[in-house]
Amino acid sequence: MANTVTTPGADSPLRDRVFRALWIATIVSNVGTWMHDVGAGWLMTSLSAEPLMVALVQAATTLPMFLLALPGGAMADIVDRRKLLMGAQLFGLVAAALLAAATFAGVTSPLLLLAFTCAITSGAALSAPAFQAIVSELVPPSALQQAVALNSLGINIARAIGPALGGVIIALAGPGAVFALNALSVVGILSVLARWRRESPKSHLPAEHFIGALRAGLRYALRAPELQIVLVRSIGFFVFASALWALLPIIARRDLGLGPAAYGGLLTLMGLGAICGAMLLPRLRAHMSVNRVTLAASLLLALAMLALAWSRSFAPAGAALAVGGLAWIAMMSSLNGGAQASSPHWVKARSLAIYLLVFQGAMTVGSTLWGITAGWIGIPATLQVAAAALAASTLLLAWRFPLGKAAMLDLSPSMHWPTPIVEDDVRHDSGPVLVTIEYQIDPVRLSNFVAAMQPLRRIRRRDGAISWGLYEDAAARGLVVESFVVESWLEHLRQHERVTQVDREYQDAARAFHLGSEPPRVRHLISPA
Repeated sequence: MANTVTTPGADSPLRDRVFRALWIATIVSNVGTWMHDVGAGWLMTSLSAEPLMVALVQAATTLPMFLLALPGGAMADIVDRRKLLMGAQLFGLVAAALLAAATFAGVTSPLLLLAFTCAITSGAALSAPAFQAIVSELVPPSALQQAVALNSLGINIARAIGPALGGVIIALAGPGAVFALNALSVVGILSVLARWRRESPKSHLPAEHFIGALRAGLRYALRAPELQIVLVRSIGFFVFASALWALLPIIARRDLGLGPAAYGGLLTLMGLGAICGAMLLPRLRAHMSVNRVTLAASLLLALAMLALAWSRSFAPAGAALAVGGLAWIAMMSSLNGGAQASSPHWVKARSLAIYLLVFQGAMTVGSTLWGITAGWIGIPATLQVAAAALAASTLLLAWRFPLGKAAMLDLSPSMHWPTPIVEDDVRHDSGPVLVTIEYQIDPVRLSNFVAAMQPLRRIRRRDGAISWGLYEDAAARGLVVESFVVESWLEHLRQHERVTQVDREYQDAARAFHLGSEPPRVRHLISPA
């Protein structure tokens, strides 16, 4: 694993032409994004000295992700992801170009800066789930973890280059220049996507409708314990860690007295720390569980925030941010990997969108909260409170919601459900559909069978059932009927495609209680109305 980040071996994702070109183009685009973040934060300190307004720049970069990530994920699962990515990237390019023009013209106000920042991030929010979901399309399963690691490395290469470059350009040509370069940085991605000839996944069923896809994604998140653990841990981390990002521009300018180039240098040191973290992570994971890595990373970031609160010059602040960057990438990589491993292909973009929604929502709430708090008690005290809260929440959540179980799940389609036997063709919109499965159970083992059926209850509800029940025949002890209702025949056919290998293991464990040589009898009852 240690060599997967740096050495393109036989299974390296970099051997794939499209992945390699998109990876490089994404680094260039992310450099532009970091330059924009430096320019927006620095320009806001010139337009307004209020800590809340400066913190709202961070909120403006996260709020669109909170609002649009799930719709973007739903669209990425039901439309051509390539076309969706091209449209979203083009929208962000236009918004960045308009902000550059307004800044060069000298008409940018605090509200206009926030509005354009929201627009730029909206394009990123619509494309982020699709970008993450196409990784599994571009590389084989054996290279997927390497691809995730490379993407993390690319983000932090951009973080190391973008802020420093942005700071220098601001010092030489002003914020408008970095906004213009951010617009140009998107051209590479558009060029790669235009040349990519994507092969859409094959399915015998029609694509889901948008609203239905949204409901299915939310339903999956509510019924998938491993994904829920990732979401809870994300909230517990990002709400408190957001204080660092929200307050850093004003710390650099007002408390440390730095110029734009030095501010970019601070962010570069954080990016370099993150690159070191990405290199060290494989070795750490060889000796530590994912849960222990996240525990150590969160506590290390809390210490870095405390050190930054006490810093009064560039050197100690830079050292604190380098350590913070290492801790940040360790946590981000672990949470993102957990979200990837917790979702099968059919709902992957939506699951990742929900993770991004929680991530950015927590960052938005946290940035606003800490900006308000800093106006009351000052920036150093706010950082100390946030660091203490981060450490406390980490210790509690790492014990109550440990990460790492999702990596052991096989979520590939099992396709083991037999095709339903019907007398005539059934219209897709027919329904509701009542499915019953009859088991013959030894009455002595009934309670054990009921316990074994609970995972199946969650699976049926997760994949489309609107109700589920388990009943024993009062006139025939041991005759147990499982029933669940699906809103249409099409939704039940989709259930057949959504069953995973892990689901099959749960089903086999429950059916082991069934007596007799014949399998349990399955009936499909369709409402005539």
